[in-house]
Amino acid sequence: MANSTPTALKVIGAPGPAGRSSPEGSQVLTKKKLQDLVREIDPNEQLDEDVEEMLLQIADDFIESVVTAACQLARHRKSNTLEVKDVQLHLERQWNMWIPGYGSDEIRPFKKACTTEAHKQRMALIRKTTKK
Repeated sequence: MANSTPTALKVIGAPGPAGRSSPEGSQVLTKKKLQDLVREIDPNEQLDEDVEEMLLQIADDFIESVVTAACQLARHRKSNTLEVKDVQLHLERQWNMWIPGYGSDEIRPFKKACTTEAHKQRMALIRKTTKK
């Protein structure tokens, strides 16, 4: 591993004393950041208000589900601290995502998908018909 010290994650927008999140602290992705991201991809593109709201909601739901699952992994490790490795494990296992720059510097092995016998037969049939 690149660094042996665990990195803790502070949850942004955690509920306050009344048990509710503040509106400005509960969203990680703001409308301004979303608009900047869209402009970076296509300067001429403009999102409808409903589309912006939907994308912000999807991002919030994704972040909430990842943090919840990562917290469960931390609890499983019998830890009270959510660490980057908990988030990494969930993202890798559930979403097949790997965030570069965090974790170990080891070269990750490429997982080759196993081919079934039925797939091999279909491919052989396709090759046979294309040769005619």
